[in-house]
Amino acid sequence: MAAILPAEPLKAQPTTQRRGDPPARKPVSPWADRLFALLAHGAAWLTLALLVGIILSLIVGAAPAIKQFGLAFLWTSEWDPVQERFGGLVMIYGTLMSSFIALLIAVPVSFGIALFLTELSPKWLKRPLGTAVELLAAVPSIVYGMWGLLVFGPLLAEYVQQPLQNWTHDIPVLGALFSGPPVGIGILSAGIILAIMIIPFIASVMRDVFEVTPPLLKESAYGLGATTWEVVWRVVLPYTKTGVVGGVMLGLGRALGETMAVTFVIGNMNQLSSLSLFDAANSITSALANEFAEANEGLHQASLIYLGLVLFFITFVVLAFSKLLLNRLKKNEGARA
Repeated sequence: MAAILPAEPLKAQPTTQRRGDPPARKPVSPWADRLFALLAHGAAWLTLALLVGIILSLIVGAAPAIKQFGLAFLWTSEWDPVQERFGGLVMIYGTLMSSFIALLIAVPVSFGIALFLTELSPKWLKRPLGTAVELLAAVPSIVYGMWGLLVFGPLLAEYVQQPLQNWTHDIPVLGALFSGPPVGIGILSAGIILAIMIIPFIASVMRDVFEVTPPLLKESAYGLGATTWEVVWRVVLPYTKTGVVGGVMLGLGRALGETMAVTFVIGNMNQLSSLSLFDAANSITSALANEFAEANEGLHQASLIYLGLVLFFITFVVLAFSKLLLNRLKKNEGARA
């Protein structure tokens, strides 16, 4: 029986660089890799430190008002700098209502724009129309405010507010909702201006995420006889729901934090005697813009900073709610056939 000889160890074959081949890539030195990791970690921690610093500065600045009024500041409507009695209910209501009206108008319009650009628009119109929508985001907010006050407000008063009052003055709830002087300023006007401002952001995000949907999925649905609406509702939206919700939240954050445009058209009046959409109102951002420069150090300035802290909290709650909604959507994926 022949003896089994041990196999010879394989020798590494020398690599030869042939002419025309790309040059061999040099390995990254360890110190450069460590420096990059250090810079990336530093950027992340810097962002977190800035966020904590903003929160602490707001809390410290609002401390006198927090100590004086407590949580009752949130549901008190009186705002009297002379008597030093402050409550933020009027501003909170104006901020939330104007943002709600803006979303109510902007989300369907943005969805229609994105649907048309991705599914229905001819090729020669898709690019210029998409560019025109994106250019709306470049218009300064003060221009929107001036246009809303000087041009849109009178048109709204004559062609929308007055007819609505004539049609609904006998209806109990709608009559109260559309009561008040039809002068073109108020919560409704602010909400419409905010809707015009956030439409480019939401529509651009929706268009981009709709285009990410694999064409094979849509072509398969069309091949099975689905209509355009069925393809969008059953294929595109389930595939891109995270991006769609993110775009809506981006628009909501833009609406909550808008200052100059709202200041021009909301009326800047601290009153809640009527819940009419036509009456002048106030928002957190407009109150800060109008009063912070002239506020005396003390309770007035602390109350304004308290309003800023409330706005920060509202934004945080909105973002947390959107995160929970996205997690719930992901959890329910595949539950329906």
